Amino acid sequence: MKRFAAVMPLALCVAGSAHAEGLIATHRISAALANEAVGAAVASCAKSGYAETAVLVDTDGVTQAALRGDGAGIHTLDSAHDKAYTSVTFKTDTGALVERAKSSPVSVLTAKLPHLLLFQGGVVIKLGNEVLGAIGAAGAPGGQLDEGCAKAGLDAIRDRLK
Repeated sequence: MKRFAAVMPLALCVAGSAHAEGLIATHRISAALANEAVGAAVASCAKSGYAETAVLVDTDGVTQAALRGDGAGIHTLDSAHDKAYTSVTFKTDTGALVERAKSSPVSVLTAKLPHLLLFQGGVVIKLGNEVLGAIGAAGAPGGQLDEGCAKAGLDAIRDRLK
């Protein structure tokens, strides 16, 4: 029995480290922060007179929060989602992707993938180099305005992404 008691802590230590090698530690944005981010994005655009929709997706591209602002068109739900999805897929803001596409055209195969939208308004959310998700915004009269609203959503929660 004494031998078992002496060996058990060592066995647990070895098993624990072997188990940890098979897992990937990730961070997730809480529902409260996701809702706050989309609310701030929509409110930012509303202050400028734009009827905006904002969608926050997690790192897997799954919608975590969505808010369709007063008067925002129904198409803005899909557009905001697809901008966020594109941003998280490529791990960069869609504005940067639009610029890159000007000198390096998008592959025909990539262009046919569902939910990819190469238009400004998708902003990636990172903690250091780890991608946590993205915010997409749609409804303002121009992609640069959508991107500004999405960034306002991110700015509202940035200090709590730890």
